[in-house]
Amino acid sequence: MEGSVTVHMAAPADKIWNLIADITRTGEFSPEVFESEWLDGTTGPALGATFRGHVRRNEIGPVYWTTCRVTACEPGREFGFAVLAGDKALNNWHYRLDPSGDGTDVTESFRLANAAPMRLFWLFGGCLRGRRNRRDMRTTLERMKKVVEKE
Repeated sequence: MEGSVTVHMAAPADKIWNLIADITRTGEFSPEVFESEWLDGTTGPALGATFRGHVRRNEIGPVYWTTCRVTACEPGREFGFAVLAGDKALNNWHYRLDPSGDGTDVTESFRLANAAPMRLFWLFGGCLRGRRNRRDMRTTLERMKKVVEKE
């Protein structure tokens, strides 16, 4: 009920973190989330801040909004958020940045909540969703890599 992908980027961690934590740019990189916006007067990343993402599931639909809460926010090191259903986390997304050689290893990961409905979902098709998530995480990171290595 979890997975991760790591991509090396020839750029400093703080530059990459700034791109990741700017959720208003998510639509440039994610295959499924095509826009995001901060909520409740928030204008940037902070622990506990909320935002919403506009999702086109599997790039074709359905289309819906998700509300998220920032769960990790350490510049240059990590950024994470939980996708919420009410106040409960359904899925946790996390980015970890580790200096390596000429740049930074960036790991994006997801972890589904360990609740009965999510375990049932994983049992009856979640493995396909896990494969899709890993493919999309790689796509997201590779798109980010092109931006940070070009700038």
